[in-house]
Amino acid sequence: MNNSEPELDKEGFLKNLSDWNDDVATGLAINENITLSEQHWEIVRLTRDYYCDFQISPAMRPLVKYIAHKLGKEKGNSLYLLKLFPGSPAKTVSYTHLTLPTIYSV
Repeated sequence: MNNSEPELDKEGFLKNLSDWNDDVATGLAINENITLSEQHWEIVRLTRDYYCDFQISPAMRPLVKYIAHKLGKEKGNSLYLLKLFPGSPAKTVSYTHLTLPTIYSV
């Protein structure tokens, strides 16, 4: 990322949540060798919706339940999310750049 892009903290999350936009998410995903498809965007937007609804960044289990409630069990499961975000479904939080999930905060 270059100097004209938003400032990130040491964990790679935006220091100012209002700096987030689709271009920022796309750039962050590219840095992880992921091209965001419409399926990715659906999860990214739901993760941001979760934050708006509950004012906290989701830990994985509540996020999976939220996705299942909104999109059905076919998409609301860890295996589906692992296919989209290899290595860790928690990567969706990094592309939405909310904050660290509350469970990890100290």
